Amino acid sequence: MTSTPAWTLRPGGPADVEPIAELRAEVMRADLVRLGRYDEHRVRQRLRDAFSPRYTSVVEVGGALAGCVTVRPEPDGHGGPDGHGGPGGRLLEHFYLSPAHQGRGLGTAVLRHVLAEADAARVAVRLVVVQGSAARRLYERHGFAMVAQDPVDVHMVRPVGGRPVGPGS
Repeated sequence: MTSTPAWTLRPGGPADVEPIAELRAEVMRADLVRLGRYDEHRVRQRLRDAFSPRYTSVVEVGGALAGCVTVRPEPDGHGGPDGHGGPGGRLLEHFYLSPAHQGRGLGTAVLRHVLAEADAARVAVRLVVVQGSAARRLYERHGFAMVAQDPVDVHMVRPVGGRPVGPGS
């Protein structure tokens, strides 16, 4: 792995929706094709429909779009410190990095930033990752564990501090 590039996060804005929709289509294509679920229009429209500038941050390297991450608050009862209720946790979604920036530590750096904020707030983080996605390994390395799955998606949670989820934890 090469060194992590210098990066910044900036708040997302309405003008970011189309570049991020294109990024999502590029990043998700291989996994969605593998699952027989790729649709040129739907892959972009799902991002457009869910886009929230309020909760989206744009990852920039050298002042240019390198990725994005959306972190939404969850309602109370979803995601307390143990990931099983209590104060509202966080939902991590739309975390995409341009292929040119993958495999260089940028995803790890951005994820660590998001998780440090959640740990400071003492809330769990939930996410959904596509079955077979390489991103699942990144999430597992940072304390996420599967809590449910279906033929397309894997639902994961990371309690505060990344403590294990499940019996005996």
